[in-house]
Amino acid sequence: MNHEILKAIIFDQHQVIKNATIVPRRYSFDPQANYVVTGLRRSGKSTLLYKVAQDLVRAGATWNQIIYVNFEDERLAEFGLNDFNDIVETLAELTDKQGFFFFDEIQNIPGWEKFARRLADANERVYITGSNASVLSSQIATTLGGRYLTKHVSPYRFDEYLEALGIPHDSGAIYATKSRGRILGAFDSFYQNGGFPESLRYQSQREYVESVYQKVLLGDVAARNNVRNPVALRVLMKKVAETVGRESSHTMLHGMLSGIGYKVGKNTVIDYLAMAREAYLLFDVENTVVKFVEREGNPKRYFSDNGLLGLFLVGKEPTLLENEIAVALRGVFGEGLRYIRSAKTGIDIDFFVPEEGLAVQVAYSLSESARPREVGSLVKLAHVDDSVSRLVIVTKEEEGEIQEDGVRIEVKPAWKFLLQDCVR
Repeated sequence: MNHEILKAIIFDQHQVIKNATIVPRRYSFDPQANYVVTGLRRSGKSTLLYKVAQDLVRAGATWNQIIYVNFEDERLAEFGLNDFNDIVETLAELTDKQGFFFFDEIQNIPGWEKFARRLADANERVYITGSNASVLSSQIATTLGGRYLTKHVSPYRFDEYLEALGIPHDSGAIYATKSRGRILGAFDSFYQNGGFPESLRYQSQREYVESVYQKVLLGDVAARNNVRNPVALRVLMKKVAETVGRESSHTMLHGMLSGIGYKVGKNTVIDYLAMAREAYLLFDVENTVVKFVEREGNPKRYFSDNGLLGLFLVGKEPTLLENEIAVALRGVFGEGLRYIRSAKTGIDIDFFVPEEGLAVQVAYSLSESARPREVGSLVKLAHVDDSVSRLVIVTKEEEGEIQEDGVRIEVKPAWKFLLQDCVR
């Protein structure tokens, strides 16, 4: 690889990093560790690394020590495994000090993990980003295990969204009339349009999210996996959107596609769903009270950002609200997040975290028809499971407390639940 081209790429990226406006986020990095940073495309992974680079320079590093290479740069179109050593040689031409390597979307280069391991074994500091869970997770486990820490990055959560908009959200702001009104207005936009950081720069956030979705679906899913029927893949994502908040087995989704003329096999549907998860479009929440095989095959599926789900739904605010709570709880509790649906007991709980004893129902409004259903399942759960210590109903706007049959249930508006209970 021509070193002059590499230097141009590195110094061009320095200018980008220097000029970047960084919104504080909830992620931190150990300065002695190497990292693989994963997550949905355009979720802010690169900007997080810009912050790391800026902090290194503030702490005394020179810009010549910052070797930032974005492997989606067209100047690297012919870059291959044998060219990686040129990056190390280029660093040596720029400085005799320790380098800090930042590699963006490195999974585009086959065999990259061998180079990443060599750098780690040489005690270099390395930060890697990627947008494909399958590629990165398998290679981290086999080749990079013990040498890199992983950090998953999502689009803005609500507190970060408010930070980006410059809206105070401390305890005083939550209760002050004017600032509370600004928070409520921001939440209406957030839960409908999602939290992609760059979307805030656009008048039409929906158009921006649509462009991200197409890039993920056609690039990170269809092209990377050589999908033969991208139209069926598109339709499947639409059908998943229509089932958000409900159990959706592979058989059911296959039947929905077959019913409208898409002749794809059930195994193909299973593969497409796995690909969407690997690109961080979707995630599953499993039923905690059924057998393992049933949990795997009949989960509830959610989109990893409300902006993505909103592309498919019109006038479905309750579904968007539940999806946002799922995203937030998943961000806090990871795969420890479950749901409960038991025909035997009649208990139906939207979200359950066994390790925390937390049960959460999501109801857009506690209307007369919704209240018995939401409250009844929580009361039943409290009576049959002594480990449950906190019961919450998350609504769009309502707030208060319900005492029923010796059980205390909190009622919290979603915006306050996100700010007070979903930040770690």
